[in-house]
Amino acid sequence: MLRDTKTLLLVDDESTNLQVLRNILSDQYRLLFAKDGERAIALASMEQPDLILLDVMMPGMSGHDVCRTLKADKNTRKIPVIFVTALADAEDEARGFELGAVDYVTKPVSAPILQARVKNHLSLVQIDELVETRLAVVHRLGRAAEYKDNETGLHVIRMSYFARVIALEAGMCEAWADTLLNAAPMHDIGKIGIPDAVLQKPGKLNPEEWAVMQQHARIGAEIIGEDGSDLLNMAREVALCHHEKWDGTGYPEGLKGKDIPLSARIVALADVFDALTSERPYKKAWSIERATDLVREQSGKHFDPELVDVFFRSLPGILEVRERWQEQPA
Repeated sequence: MLRDTKTLLLVDDESTNLQVLRNILSDQYRLLFAKDGERAIALASMEQPDLILLDVMMPGMSGHDVCRTLKADKNTRKIPVIFVTALADAEDEARGFELGAVDYVTKPVSAPILQARVKNHLSLVQIDELVETRLAVVHRLGRAAEYKDNETGLHVIRMSYFARVIALEAGMCEAWADTLLNAAPMHDIGKIGIPDAVLQKPGKLNPEEWAVMQQHARIGAEIIGEDGSDLLNMAREVALCHHEKWDGTGYPEGLKGKDIPLSARIVALADVFDALTSERPYKKAWSIERATDLVREQSGKHFDPELVDVFFRSLPGILEVRERWQEQPA
């Protein structure tokens, strides 16, 4: 058997039904069998199958009871469950979905339909795992940049949530705003490539040092690369463009206006506002009033004027995030 063969747990109190499922699925998958709910829960916990096919009407624990128990346990809640049952009424189907099942197949089972449903849901699991892996990589790389800089992890959390709040208020959909939330922590990843003597210099940078510092935008884009996924593509454009300015005086490309990607325009606003209102070893935190005055003054210069209007509409939500993720006194 191949090492990457998926494991299915088949649960039914009737041996003949289990044999039918075995005949349909055994050529493609490693199969586990349980004839009651308690055994099913134990096997699910020990073996961590990739998918569970679960009968509903069983003596003792019903399939609904089993599903409820699996979804309440953090070790088994992510295992997809397909109900395989003679119950064909819409109410039974709706109840199964409410309990967390991903699909509902009626008996007598059609082999092609069951095979297709199992294959589709295993593919969805793989997609979810890939997304989770990408998110983990993005967050860990974002943390790596923090170790090189004198900013804190809470800064990255706050500015990322600020960006999400602004994106939603600007009319972007939840999915786009969530992608921005997860891409924003990568905005300064390029600082990994900046020498410590420049990055951690306590005083003002001279022109040569400033030219070196500005390279972090390009370095960040090179680190992220061109992956093809929405998440890493957005992370790349944020890393490359979050120091561009609306009036064209930013870096590294001197982009102007809406030539700057929307994601980077939002992150620029979120990043600057949090940096201004946070204390650092080299400066005191600005008051909210002073920081918002600067944002207003920089409308049409550093910042997209439309987004500045959005920022002020979003301010209650931004301040709520800021309060939730406030720095603790040393």
